[in-house]
Amino acid sequence: MANSLRRLCRPTNTPWIEQFGANASYQALRQGIRAYYRNHYPLTTEAREIRHFNPGNGGVSRLCHEPRVALAVLTAMLARYASSGRLTALLEHEPIRAEVQGDRVRAVVVRDRRTGQERSLVAPYFLDATELGDLLPMAGVEFVTGAEAQARTGEPHAAPAAQPDNQQAITCCFAVEYLDGQDHTIERPAEYAFWRDFVPALKPPWPGRLLDLTYANPITLKPVDRGFDPRGAGGGLWLYRRLLDPRNFQPGTYPGSTGFTLVNWPQNDYWLGPMVGAAIAAAEAERHVARAKQLSLSLLYWLQTECPRPDDKAGWKGLRLRPDLVGTEDGLAKAPYIRESRRIEAELTVLEQHVGAETRRKTTKTQDVQAEPFADSVGLGSYRIDLHPSTGGDNYIDISSLPFQIPLGALIPRRVENLLPACKNLGTTHVTNGCFRLHPVEWAIGEAAGALAAFCLEQKESPRAVRNGPKCLAAFQARLTAQGVELAWPRVSPR
Repeated sequence: MANSLRRLCRPTNTPWIEQFGANASYQALRQGIRAYYRNHYPLTTEAREIRHFNPGNGGVSRLCHEPRVALAVLTAMLARYASSGRLTALLEHEPIRAEVQGDRVRAVVVRDRRTGQERSLVAPYFLDATELGDLLPMAGVEFVTGAEAQARTGEPHAAPAAQPDNQQAITCCFAVEYLDGQDHTIERPAEYAFWRDFVPALKPPWPGRLLDLTYANPITLKPVDRGFDPRGAGGGLWLYRRLLDPRNFQPGTYPGSTGFTLVNWPQNDYWLGPMVGAAIAAAEAERHVARAKQLSLSLLYWLQTECPRPDDKAGWKGLRLRPDLVGTEDGLAKAPYIRESRRIEAELTVLEQHVGAETRRKTTKTQDVQAEPFADSVGLGSYRIDLHPSTGGDNYIDISSLPFQIPLGALIPRRVENLLPACKNLGTTHVTNGCFRLHPVEWAIGEAAGALAAFCLEQKESPRAVRNGPKCLAAFQARLTAQGVELAWPRVSPR
């Protein structure tokens, strides 16, 4: 699975997540997180008895928690495979090139970031779960970046012309706690003056400065102010992605602290340059990440020194960066949150016409509308088509979508035979990526890709043959169902 702090802290966005709509393995992660708190933390009696316990009581999800807890649970879930020798995790390695013979990838060479030592990985199948689809260009897999032209996809919200460098914002997340009466103001960031005065040039317009509590409502684009108050029970943006609510724990567990929150807000979205593209070198992408970090640190400094308060004062000096929660020295997440990856040219590309609520209603001419049914379903997903401001100058595009199926055809490259996308690099468009990029969906994509590779090895069939052979497809779907993968939605309302 692709890794990011945001997803480790907020593994859901589906209103029915506690009942249906997610793989059994994903539900095991969620229940494992809750069990970890019950087994290792001094919860209050009331919190311990809550069936669907939410450690942070964050408003964005039914399960907000510390990333270290998710990491512990994920490690435990993989332990038996590691101890039996069936899993080797190279945690400090990155792919640097691929060896390709015809339509097959023979090997991928990875490099240890610490030592520079290279290692060649030879395998019958390779799954790309990198945040940006890094294996695709290395392996010569045909792919798309940015926004496709409307003439190509027919999508109502597609761009008039292809814009391969028009990609969604990235975010360098960070975690903070609040200690009233203390001063934890960080050193003024080098780019603070720029970001403090920065007014986004977007269409439709942003309501003012980026570093402000007023921002564009993603759906209506009208100005909205949630406020911010980290004191006591908290208020506004403090509650949005709160990871830990001290009221869930016995008195004295977190003395003086009002909890931790994850800052992944509109105010630290960075869209001044794309991360991938034909003309985007690694050095340029690194420069954008460095500037995104400066934006996040500038937001923190602004919150500490200039942010308006309900008591007519300015700044919250008691906000303390928590590097220990994210495992870095600078207090920012180990990697930026990437919303948009390279995407394979697939046997089937999911379009807005397949999942967009408004488009489906117009097509079917009925209010009781469902997403396009896919006979080759390998999982489920549900999230609004949610595009953040982009490098092309677009403001939010946030429209209703329908609970959808993940088609196997979107996991199969048009030409290459043994490389499979395992996250948001599957066959979607710039538009539909907006509802396929969420954690439960990426988990389902990754599980389907892994199961497909195993099934193909066992049956001595290719992924393409599995999809296009009715008996083979039925056998594979039966295998998925047996391992707890849901393939069809009950009748539910659009997001």
